[in-house]
Amino acid sequence: MAALKLLLSQARRHCLTKHSSQSLFLTSHRFLSSSESNSNSTKTPFESISIQPVSYPVKPKDPSPSTEPSEPQSLRQPPPPPPRRADSQESRPTWTREDVRYVKDAGSITPVSYPVRVAPLPDDKVPAADEEMDKERRRIEAEDQLRMRMVKAAEEEKMKVPFPMLIKPKKNEKPPLLDLTEAIRQVKVNAKAKFDETVEAHVRLGIDSKRTELAVRGTVILPHGAPKAVSVAVFAEGAEAEEAKAAGADIVGGKELIEEIASGKNKLKVDKCFSTPGMAPHLGKIAQYLRKRRLMPDKKLGTLTSDIAGQLKELRQGRVEFKMESKSILHVGVGKVSFKEDALRENLGAFMNAVLLAKPAGLKKTSKYAGYVLSVHISSTMGPGLPVSIQSLSKAADNYKKMHVL
Repeated sequence: MAALKLLLSQARRHCLTKHSSQSLFLTSHRFLSSSESNSNSTKTPFESISIQPVSYPVKPKDPSPSTEPSEPQSLRQPPPPPPRRADSQESRPTWTREDVRYVKDAGSITPVSYPVRVAPLPDDKVPAADEEMDKERRRIEAEDQLRMRMVKAAEEEKMKVPFPMLIKPKKNEKPPLLDLTEAIRQVKVNAKAKFDETVEAHVRLGIDSKRTELAVRGTVILPHGAPKAVSVAVFAEGAEAEEAKAAGADIVGGKELIEEIASGKNKLKVDKCFSTPGMAPHLGKIAQYLRKRRLMPDKKLGTLTSDIAGQLKELRQGRVEFKMESKSILHVGVGKVSFKEDALRENLGAFMNAVLLAKPAGLKKTSKYAGYVLSVHISSTMGPGLPVSIQSLSKAADNYKKMHVL
């Protein structure tokens, strides 16, 4: 039944005549009857079927009454398009959607074609565009250069010396050399510690520290005493041990003292160690311990000798030792800040004379100081170092040699 309704609706839409519709109805009826006869042979071949008509809404007409007989809706012609004006430039009729619904054969819409757009290749670029890009690039580079100049100018302004300083301080400027008397005076002024500071002398030598045969070492007796008291230990036995005790040695012992140091019972907290030649072979057990503390007796330094009493007497009078370190520098204390200027001057002269006497034989130079002593500085324990001229130190050494050396 639904199929029949569909067929009838299509027929009415295409404006079929009654005859054609009847023939279509008959053919469809025959088709349906034949199909039904196959399934059920007892039914009659022609059986009436009720048809329900389909109606569409009638388009409203003009208000003027029409005497013409009404035609079927399927055969109704659409109204003619409204007349166009002569001055109108429109090519299409001004129909509404409602009018188009009743048009049997509507005109086809012609497609509109647009030109194909192709992306330009790098070779097809317009020269004007390249010029604009070059101008933009040059503008950006100019802005970057201007920015860098501004940053550089700001940094230079920060580095400028503020007012009222008009002269920039020079970096790494070496202080001027001072005369020995002036240097001693300034050392006394700069010593502001609460204790009696030691006046120290620092000599930089022009000798390669790797060449052990040119090492500089020696002793000197300061005319006005050493800067500090020294505690002494003596390795001796018998009469020599008694002489050492009488000379004022703090610790005196023989093999028993060596065994105590080797076992760790005695730490041997002294400043100097003396030994007699007879006890030297027994010091091998504690040689490493003594070398670490720079206490090993040495014949060059006068600590390995049979005259223990004479050496201790010189030590009490102000005997000091000096030895070149790994950086070719000599460090020695020559007195206290409380000493008078003349006393410090004589002590420094004695020390410089001893440094000249300890000059290696393999170092050949025309002058006694050229190539050997490069610079000399003196300072207090907590004060700054002051450079001293070699000429003033040479005069002090010559004066000491005239007064104390026969």
